[in-house]
Amino acid sequence: MTEARQIVLARRPEGDVTADCFRAETATLPALGDGQILVRTRFLSLDPYMRPRMTELRSYTPPFELDKPLTGGSVGEVVESKNPRYAKGDTVIGMLNWASHTVHDGKGLRKIEAAGVPLQAHLGVLGMPSFTAWYGIRQICKPKEGETVFVSAATGAVGQVAGQLAKLSGARVVGCAGGEEKCQWAVREAGYDACFNHKAERDVGAVLDKLCPQGIDADFENVGGRIFHAVFARLNNFGRVAFCGAISEYQDAKPLAGPEKMFTIVQRRLTLQGFIISDHVALMAEFVNEVGGLVKSGKLKARETVVDGLDRAPEAFMGLLKGENFGKLVVKVG
Repeated sequence: MTEARQIVLARRPEGDVTADCFRAETATLPALGDGQILVRTRFLSLDPYMRPRMTELRSYTPPFELDKPLTGGSVGEVVESKNPRYAKGDTVIGMLNWASHTVHDGKGLRKIEAAGVPLQAHLGVLGMPSFTAWYGIRQICKPKEGETVFVSAATGAVGQVAGQLAKLSGARVVGCAGGEEKCQWAVREAGYDACFNHKAERDVGAVLDKLCPQGIDADFENVGGRIFHAVFARLNNFGRVAFCGAISEYQDAKPLAGPEKMFTIVQRRLTLQGFIISDHVALMAEFVNEVGGLVKSGKLKARETVVDGLDRAPEAFMGLLKGENFGKLVVKVG
């Protein structure tokens, strides 16, 4: 029998997520059955999509269950196996519990090479967030040379890659982030033409008028709320919006009204497309080939925040929802 440290959902949040929404436990895991494996978690990814899963609202992923461990994208090591597809010592990536160990049937996991890049990179610049950025830019925004692209949450796990890919396409790239240090990094290291601290600006529209004098041709949307409303009003004819997320709205007690003058969509022939990256796994190899090459050549950079210890996951997740992380947020579990 194996004892696992785990974090369970103690209660569903009303408004902001608070510490009492989580509970740390030690659980005795059952012996493996046929087809099962025991995985020791090495790194756990914390991502904004987890916030809606804490509620009972209908979404593209099922809600977390009360008094059960939360789950998230993870890299782990197989320590015991009764599944012929996995051997002890294999490194795997996929959805695991917020726990030191998870008993798993192996479905949805895939083996990865542990050598060559840091393990946590498979959860960030070579993983789901970067794949999301790549798809949104290449398949929806489709920036052309000379166009203006706006990226909200410009230095987040997704935004930092989206902005760089847009810049490599020849576009002028403007972003926003929650702090001066983040904005400086976006311009200095990620190649943004401009980036503003949305926490310090009361009139986002006026800032956009200054930084995007020719309007906005494509928007990679991660934040929603007042920032998206201001961007929407400045989209050019045939503008494209890749709706990735709306983190500013996830903890709102009441739904936020949409942008004014929605007929703008017709007048300017806009394309607004929401997308979930799990719908596009067939393009994963193409993404890895392109972005992996850019990382190896030094043409694409990525920041990450690594938190040490599973017990710190709830605190780190609450900070993520307030924009306290810089780049991809992962927890080093063991």
